[in-house]
Amino acid sequence: MNTRSEITVLLRPALVLLLVMTVLTGILYPLVVAGIARALFPGQAAGSLVMRGGQAIGSRLIGQAFTDPGHFWSRPSASTPQPYNGTASGGSNLGPLNPALLDAVKGRIQALRALDPGNRAPVPVDLVTASASGLDPEISLAAAEYQVPRVARARGLAPMRLRALIAAHTAGRLLGVLGEPRVNVLELNLALDALK
Repeated sequence: MNTRSEITVLLRPALVLLLVMTVLTGILYPLVVAGIARALFPGQAAGSLVMRGGQAIGSRLIGQAFTDPGHFWSRPSASTPQPYNGTASGGSNLGPLNPALLDAVKGRIQALRALDPGNRAPVPVDLVTASASGLDPEISLAAAEYQVPRVARARGLAPMRLRALIAAHTAGRLLGVLGEPRVNVLELNLALDALK
């Protein structure tokens, strides 16, 4: 047997196996899983999109930047170059003693205080730090409550009305024990915009 035919005998099964596994795990398996997901969980499989007037305006899973004083604001985003960029998801990887993180947090606290100088309440940590993914669409109840005076002034609404809106959009703990109660900022702001 010559060297060329020995190589062919060795390579043929490897190449056939590569081709078969590529088709099975790279094409068929993803198609089957995506098909099952679309059949059983159509909203989630489509990205949990929030629609208004037939237009996608966001996702329940990815935060958005709100800067208008009449809206509730999201957590800071860690994605760059644009905030809440799903393709650039990831935390800052800065530890709690890192001077860059401390400076960023101090700057965010100062910015919040400057935009709402009458609010002397402690600034909730989730309004000045990004989540692990940098895309978190939710804020804590403390972060929502902190923003009530500013939003109430900007909209000319009674704070109690905003608190009722927050309560109506609060998601509880998963299975009653995991996580903390939280509010999806996009959904809260859409409900706020629907108020008359």
